[in-house]
Amino acid sequence: MNPTLVFDIETIPDIAGLRALYELDHAVADAEVAEMAFQMRRQKTGSDFLPHHLQRVAAISCVLREGDNFKVWTLGEPDEDEGSLIKRFFDGIEKYTPQLVSWNGGGFDLPVLHYRGLIHGIQSPRYWDQGEDDKDFKWNNYISRYHSRHLDLMDLLAMYTGRANAPLDELAKLIGFPGKLGMDGSKVWEAYQQGRLVEIRNYCETDVVNTYLVFARFQLMRGQFTKARYEQELDLVRDTLGKSDETHWKEFLAQWPEKKSV
Repeated sequence: MNPTLVFDIETIPDIAGLRALYELDHAVADAEVAEMAFQMRRQKTGSDFLPHHLQRVAAISCVLREGDNFKVWTLGEPDEDEGSLIKRFFDGIEKYTPQLVSWNGGGFDLPVLHYRGLIHGIQSPRYWDQGEDDKDFKWNNYISRYHSRHLDLMDLLAMYTGRANAPLDELAKLIGFPGKLGMDGSKVWEAYQQGRLVEIRNYCETDVVNTYLVFARFQLMRGQFTKARYEQELDLVRDTLGKSDETHWKEFLAQWPEKKSV
C-alpha cells in the first residue's frame, strides 16, 4: 500500500517577481513593493490576496503515514531557497507515489506549486502523468479533479462547489481537534518580515496535523477506518507529538482535549 502524504504550504509575496513585473528597483523597500501589490489587488478584486503565481513558497510541511509510523516535518532548512523546497516535494512524489491529501490543495497549494515549479524548472513526470507513461494513471492521477490520487478534503466534502467550503480551523475545532494556534495565513508575511520563519514553519506543521486528523475522521466516516482503528490513529498522533520537546507541539496537545469515544 502506498504511503499517505498530507501537505500544506505557507506563502509570502514574490517580491523579486513583483519588482520585475512592475520595473521597480531596489530603492523601493520590500514592504513597500508588497503594499503596492496589495493595494492594486484590492482595487481590482476587493481583496489583497495575490494571484497564485505571485505567491512565493516560504514553507512546505508534511505528514507521512506509512506502516506503523507517523511523521510530521517541514521540508528543507529555514534559509533554503524556494526552488529547492519545491524540488524536495516533487522528488518525494517521484520516489514514493504517495496518496496525497490536502485541505484546499486543489484550489491553492498545488496551483502555487505548479506555477512556482514552472518558474524554477522543476521536473516531476510521475506527478504530471495522466496515462501517457502508466496506463493506470489515466483513470486515477494527481491532476484530474475527481480522481483520488490527490484527495482535496475541502473540495470533496463541499461537493466540489465553493459555496459550501468550510475553513479547516473551524471544522477541526468542531470535531474536537486543536485548530490554528496563534497564527493564520494573513499573518505570515508580517512574521516573515520580522524574521520569524521558524514560527511560520511550526504553524504550517500544526495545520498539516489538523488536516491529517480531519482526514482520519473522514476515513472513519467512509468506512475505511473502524472506530477502533480511528482511536488508534488518534493515539498514534498524540503519542508521537508527545515525544517532542518543541513548544508548538506542547501547545497543540494542551489544546487537544482528552479523547472521547465517537
